[in-house]
Amino acid sequence: MLTKRVIPCLDVTCGRVVKGTSFTNLRDAGDPVEQAAFYYREGADELVFLDIGATPEGRETMVHVVENVAKQVFVPLCVGGGLRTIDDMRRMLKAGADKVSINTAAVQNPGLLREGAAIFGRQCMVLAVDARRCAGDSVTAWEVCTHGGRKPTGIDVLDWIKKAVDIGAGEILLTSWDADGQRSGYDNELNRAVSEMVTVPVIASGGAGTLEHLYQALALGKADAVLAASIFHYREYSIRQTKEYLAAKGIPVRLK
Repeated sequence: MLTKRVIPCLDVTCGRVVKGTSFTNLRDAGDPVEQAAFYYREGADELVFLDIGATPEGRETMVHVVENVAKQVFVPLCVGGGLRTIDDMRRMLKAGADKVSINTAAVQNPGLLREGAAIFGRQCMVLAVDARRCAGDSVTAWEVCTHGGRKPTGIDVLDWIKKAVDIGAGEILLTSWDADGQRSGYDNELNRAVSEMVTVPVIASGGAGTLEHLYQALALGKADAVLAASIFHYREYSIRQTKEYLAAKGIPVRLK
């Protein structure tokens, strides 16, 4: 049986790790290199590094930070934020990333997924999706948001993910805009809808406040991995504690 992954997320802007609520009201959460090294020592299965200011600010991802993080960790590192071209992806992979995550650029140019998969391999191509529930619909639906969650597109999340997987996405980083930072649990209706639709791994993101929330995302949301930020950044729970809790609940995890 494949083990489920526990992944700390480093949202970075201006060289610092930050955490907010629904992509706003950001609070400082430390130095990205120090945080990454700490999580590696704790037993994180992977790390996700997202330069959340790069796309809205129209600048490139902070390569030097990625290089410094990659020197400290020896688990898969996924990097996203501000990646617009194949050259941007190549730069991140050369800097030490194992995977690249694209959101806005993929919506604007879906061919990037196909081209990236052909050049670097599908396993390197992570589609990040910021999903926001559609208000007033009788049937549950979600729309894709871009530019760090700031811009609704009117694109249906399930339609978009199905298309993206068909053309090259090898993994889905699925963030609930509504649940992000609320600490009241993941949107497991969303997680389950996507997980049951695709054959590639799905990482659940947005809403972790307790260890039970992580369990629910894996058991009820059927996600392949759980991503969390504040509960780890502010040392409410350790990676080891998280994995022991999940293992006790019957979730297969990798324990050092």
